[in-house]
Amino acid sequence: MFSRRLAALTLAIATAAPAFGAEANAYPDIPEPMVFDMVRPMGARRGELETNVLALSPLSGQERALEWAPEVEYTIADGFALEFELPFEGTRLAELKMGAQATFGTMDQGRIVHGVQFLGIYERESRRTSQALLYMLGRRHNERLSTMTMVGVGDVRLGQSESDAGLLVNHSTFYDLTRDRVVGLEVNYKSHRDGGIALIPQFHAPLADKVNVQLGAGVDRQRGEPARPVGGVRLIKEF
Repeated sequence: MFSRRLAALTLAIATAAPAFGAEANAYPDIPEPMVFDMVRPMGARRGELETNVLALSPLSGQERALEWAPEVEYTIADGFALEFELPFEGTRLAELKMGAQATFGTMDQGRIVHGVQFLGIYERESRRTSQALLYMLGRRHNERLSTMTMVGVGDVRLGQSESDAGLLVNHSTFYDLTRDRVVGLEVNYKSHRDGGIALIPQFHAPLADKVNVQLGAGVDRQRGEPARPVGGVRLIKEF
């Protein structure tokens, strides 16, 4: 029941999102978090294409399984983008993931941008599907400082009650060192049985023309487990 409500709400939000016009170029420039990836920056224009891969690994403990995920993102209409992702655990393909993201518009004289992101996940081992829906709010505070906040529900499954869904929160604070070099702090929180919290300081920089890298290292603490250091890198190629 909850899954049907979530799908209906997602469809309603996507169809209600305003079309972009000439003012789309005025949308604030806000970096994307390294771990909780967005489907292109908010306000992306039709035809934008990106491929990227994220790799994460614990830096201590006996189990240091590398988690990595290549993905493709494409903006099919101004302000509306889709992604397809293949999360791996070591050499094993663990999930199939698809995402959609719609930008609603701006507020506060163009300093705030907001929208919604939907994720659909298929777990290959259990053959179960789940969904997540998040509201997104980004703000450019000044020419150097910006924030991106995403709040929603995750682990929504068919036949599941509202009480079984988990709260998802991602908040990232960014500081622009130069025009294309950024430092940030990303905080990820997930409630429920398999939830936890992670704090990931990170650095974003260009490597070549339309090639960028995000590097991060921080602390991850899953429910019922001790905190442990974790490191990651995301390599991004825009076309």
